[in-house]
Amino acid sequence: MKTLTEGKHSSGGRNNNGRITVRFRGGGHKQTYRKIDFKRRKFDVPATVERIEYDPNRTAFIALIKYEDGELAYILAPQRLAAGDTVVAGEHVDVKPGNAMPLGNIPIGTIVHNIELKIGKGGQIARSAGTYAQIVGRDGDYVILRLNSSGAAPGQRPLHGDDRRGVEPRQHEHLDRQGRPHSAGWAGMPHNRGVTMNPIDHPHGGGEGRTSGGRHPVTPWGFPPRARRPARTSPPPSSSLASRHARKK
Repeated sequence: MKTLTEGKHSSGGRNNNGRITVRFRGGGHKQTYRKIDFKRRKFDVPATVERIEYDPNRTAFIALIKYEDGELAYILAPQRLAAGDTVVAGEHVDVKPGNAMPLGNIPIGTIVHNIELKIGKGGQIARSAGTYAQIVGRDGDYVILRLNSSGAAPGQRPLHGDDRRGVEPRQHEHLDRQGRPHSAGWAGMPHNRGVTMNPIDHPHGGGEGRTSGGRHPVTPWGFPPRARRPARTSPPPSSSLASRHARKK
């Protein structure tokens, strides 16, 4: 829907000074940004799903909905949402895919997505394809959510009950071919390793063969890529102290 889109500029991984801050970005297909309604502030007005669309700006599908007054909007498409379905946002609505309501009015155990961190700011949590959160409890005006992210260990977070969200998680994007990351703007996939570069480009570069220069792995800026093992602060076990004194005698 052309009225719900706007132009999108590709930065190529460069900041406002023109310096590359994110490596291996460039190229890719020209994209148009779709304006997504993350707030769902049109209360108690049913809308019909016109169609499910692909969005190149995110991993989840989006749904074009049409309200009874004729207004059109894009929302994140949850699983089991199809063209012809009816969705609505309000204080007390049915718990089904596509509907939205405050967290405090949702039964415990419900799986949700597109969750607000601040009241009225719009959804910020669980917006990518396949991500979701589950309501596991309440504490006064707050609702306890279990965040089940694949990139980190699952954790729990309290959010105010007036924050809004949509029901059920979204659909997955399928990386059907090797060129899909390149179409999204990830240039050089797979990209060069440090040992294949010249010394001026990476600390691992140079040498007649594959060598890291006799040093531990580092980033292109010379920092360790992983956290170092913390120094031991506790004394050794008492058994080792006893054996050490026995050897001295």
